[in-house]
Amino acid sequence: MEIDSSDPTTVPQNGTKPHDDQEGGDFSEVEIEKKEENVQDSNPTTTTRASQGNSEAEENTNETKEANGTVEPKINGHIPNIKSQVQLPQPQPPQPRVERLQSTLSMTDSFPAIGKFIRERSSSFSAAITKRLASLREDSTGYGDFIVKNDSVNFEVTEFKIPGVKVIVKLKSEEEKEYQKGIISFFSRSNSRDCTAARSFFRQKGLNFVEINIDVYPKREKELLERTGSSEVPQIFINDKLFGGLVALNSLRNSGEFDKRLREIMGDNCQSNGPAPPEYGINDDEEESEDEWAGIARILRENLPVQDRLLKMKLVKNCFAGSDLVEAIIQHMDCGRKKAIATAKMLAKKHFIHHVFRENEFEETKQEHFYRFLEHEPFILGCFNFKSSINDSEPKSVALVSDKLMKLMSAILETYASEDRCHLDYSGISRSEEFRRYVNLARDLQRVNLQLLSPEETLAFFLNLYNAMVIHAVISIGHPEGILDKRAFFYDFQYVVGGYPYSLSDIQNGILRHNQRSTYSLVKPFANGDKRLELMLPKFNPLIHFGLCNGTRSSPTVRFFTPHGIESELKYATREFFQRGGIEVDLDKRTVYLTRIIKWYMVDFGQEKDILKWVLNYLDATKSGLLTHLLGDGSSVNILYQKYDWSGNC
Repeated sequence: MEIDSSDPTTVPQNGTKPHDDQEGGDFSEVEIEKKEENVQDSNPTTTTRASQGNSEAEENTNETKEANGTVEPKINGHIPNIKSQVQLPQPQPPQPRVERLQSTLSMTDSFPAIGKFIRERSSSFSAAITKRLASLREDSTGYGDFIVKNDSVNFEVTEFKIPGVKVIVKLKSEEEKEYQKGIISFFSRSNSRDCTAARSFFRQKGLNFVEINIDVYPKREKELLERTGSSEVPQIFINDKLFGGLVALNSLRNSGEFDKRLREIMGDNCQSNGPAPPEYGINDDEEESEDEWAGIARILRENLPVQDRLLKMKLVKNCFAGSDLVEAIIQHMDCGRKKAIATAKMLAKKHFIHHVFRENEFEETKQEHFYRFLEHEPFILGCFNFKSSINDSEPKSVALVSDKLMKLMSAILETYASEDRCHLDYSGISRSEEFRRYVNLARDLQRVNLQLLSPEETLAFFLNLYNAMVIHAVISIGHPEGILDKRAFFYDFQYVVGGYPYSLSDIQNGILRHNQRSTYSLVKPFANGDKRLELMLPKFNPLIHFGLCNGTRSSPTVRFFTPHGIESELKYATREFFQRGGIEVDLDKRTVYLTRIIKWYMVDFGQEKDILKWVLNYLDATKSGLLTHLLGDGSSVNILYQKYDWSGNC
């Protein structure tokens, strides 16, 4: 719908989409143009006599037309009255019905009724209807009727009038109508180039399709094998007929036979035995075994004397003594003290319990130590992957959970991100089945053993977790707009992972940056002795800054990484960031404009002149040539930093 910019008048479009067999269901585009019409005053004395006679004749004629359900052409050359489309705003005149007289005098006589109507319905919507009614009497000829499509004639473009507005309706082509008769669906996987190509082709053609990602819905892989005899993707179906893979799609597209082939398959009505669309809220029946120590933990939760204590001049809530824990285990398991201590250590290792000051996993010494359950930790209520209780299932392989996380979030991007990944549909993500499954998967992170990850797996895991948490944070608490919002976003939004809390700042500055202070912070994320320090990578990689997306427009684009390709993927992300405006070179002013990310984390990149030489490795030929010229002539180079856009990438 296009509206003349000189006029703020708009037409409400609050109707529901009609079915294909409904009248008016073929609209695809509406264009609106503002129009002014002047009403000329006429002689009321002479006009009244003529209008009274003409009005009676016109009313009789209209009644006959309405009774017959047909539209007769008018003999005076004016465009006839035709039924308006169902999805367009309909005028609702007040009762009793206002007579449509052609004279200015009759129009004046009807104004009191309109005024009464306005007083009774003193809302903006009623006022809009009143304006439309007034247009029915806007000239001395009395012909201000709606002009719409005559369904008996195959117009390509038609129009109708609403007071002060001209609407042009473009109808769908026959080809588009044919496409609506069937359902296009295809099986896919995350991060598949062939699936991306098929998805892009359907979007360019304007075709609706159903995607069944077997990384998101693993149970559907069996159906894929049964229908095609292969696990290769994409496999495209039109209704219940197998269309083929990307090779077949490219062959028909290159030969120009795709549209013809599509019409042939869609000629029949939609079949019900094609691949069913994924259902929201249905979980796959995955086998989950309860942790062998969960039963003991439940007994201890019920029997241990949990209470608040004053320890080291601090009030420690919901804790219990280590000696009480050992005695409870001895009584429950009917075992000796040595086995009870070993059991307590295993409960601590499995993150059912923690030392209140994180001084040890579990020790029984002369000095009493105090512990508490994971669900009683002060940070636990601020963790958005915790729901009322700890996940007592046997912790899954952290590598498996990391792989599923990457595939789920990649599937979300493929569906709800723009082609360049610069914009995300957070509203759509929040309602998606993929995101619902991700939230459930995040609960599996509560007690995983992160020590089992290799350095490459650790790097990919925390990069992906950061980017996934940002999406979750935007959906849950919104984009940060002020200083307090940034505090809540980067420090207070947390996950419990492997028994410990992780905020966005903890991941970026504590794990990925080797426990460096964040911008404008006076303290390091992790104190000495913090168990999370054991997860720091052996070697710092400055490219991590271009793999982290914090949900703003100036940050790098969101992406998810694989452990086996993490190095090359980070280099690609860095190169893409600088090519998209992360650096600008002004040769005349001898000035280089760098992203503010480098200024914030200058300690990670080195001196400014060294930074420019480092950046050369990630520039395209044009920018690389300009920067090389500036650095090579021996003169000074000015470095300025770009303004950071904190608005959301939505």
